[in-house]
Amino acid sequence: REVRMREGASKLLAACSQRDQALEASKSLLTCNTRILALLSQLQRMREAQVLQRVDLRIPLMWKDSEYFKSKGELHHCAVFCLLQCGREIYDTDLVMVDRTLTDICFEDTIIFKEASPCFELRVELYSTCVVEDFSPGPGALGPRRHNRLSSSLGCTSGRRIRAALESAACGTIPNVEGGDGGGGSPPPLLPALCTEGPKYHLLAHTTLTIAHVQDSFRTHDLSISATEDSAFWLPLYGSVCCRLAAQPLCMTQQVISGRIKVSSLFEPECWTDIYGVLKGTSLICYHSQESMVAQEEPLFTIAINKETHIHLSERGPLHHTQSISISTHTRGDEAVTHTLVTHTPQDTQRWMEAFWQHFYDMSQWKQCCNDLMKIEVPSPRKSHLVTAKQGSLYHEIGNYSITHTTIT
Repeated sequence: REVRMREGASKLLAACSQRDQALEASKSLLTCNTRILALLSQLQRMREAQVLQRVDLRIPLMWKDSEYFKSKGELHHCAVFCLLQCGREIYDTDLVMVDRTLTDICFEDTIIFKEASPCFELRVELYSTCVVEDFSPGPGALGPRRHNRLSSSLGCTSGRRIRAALESAACGTIPNVEGGDGGGGSPPPLLPALCTEGPKYHLLAHTTLTIAHVQDSFRTHDLSISATEDSAFWLPLYGSVCCRLAAQPLCMTQQVISGRIKVSSLFEPECWTDIYGVLKGTSLICYHSQESMVAQEEPLFTIAINKETHIHLSERGPLHHTQSISISTHTRGDEAVTHTLVTHTPQDTQRWMEAFWQHFYDMSQWKQCCNDLMKIEVPSPRKSHLVTAKQGSLYHEIGNYSITHTTIT
């Protein structure tokens, strides 16, 4: 409503022939502009609150007021997508059409990398191309549907090789593609001649995320801009990307070791409980039996485990034939809670000690990712459509907000 009033005041101001009318119209125009900016700020805060609950991959735009509120004239359209690479795993998002009616670029993709190590580097690249309305592909060009099927059917390794060959072919060179006998390089895969017609994507911005950026909440990361304003594919990026980068190390989701052991606490050192123990994540879960664990019954009790937990072998006691394992963990109140474990054989004792050492090492490598288990939603099957439907901006559509979890496992 305020935008319509603003347009009416602007038209009235242009048609005014008397000073008093022009002053009133100008005052109304300023009032409408102030109200619009206030409403936009309020909607921004509302959407940030939604984002903190639901999370997404979002790249804010920074249009000039003269461009964002312009109701007439030709719109500048760009098609954009993100390319995400972690090691040999490479994924792309759906295409999003962008014009001045959008305040953010949002991608409806949940991406999971399953081969990440603690020293991973996740490179996020934003590509853009200017969209021409009267585009008609050449006779030898791939249609949109065939191109989409080809892109989604390629595996990571094949995709890397074909992509390298395509890029080199575009530059007029033929590279030695990795593979074969590992010697001086094997011939590149046979590919059809690269069509030079059609839209060409250009790197608009990029950033690299590491384990230091992992947090179980919405965060903002700096973008490095790779284009200038005079480029046809340019978009007014704010210079940041907002996303949730989560990680689930295997040591937090899989059993490290399990078996029958006896446990006593510092408060009752002579009281031993025969349990079935499972070391997993930040807990040594103690069940009544293995059958109770399989049936997913409630455990008898749980012993907290974290990166600061200390373990050591004690001397062999008179009541047991093996050495005992002492586990000491500091709680949030900075009080140390100590438990003692005893296995049935010396071999089992050694096996449990090695499992504890490996577990603590893995947790120290993954750092804050092992404080608590981060939730990662399994992505839905990839949609077959080529271009994402037009999104709502702060001005046009706030209800149907797109969501993305950028995750690492």
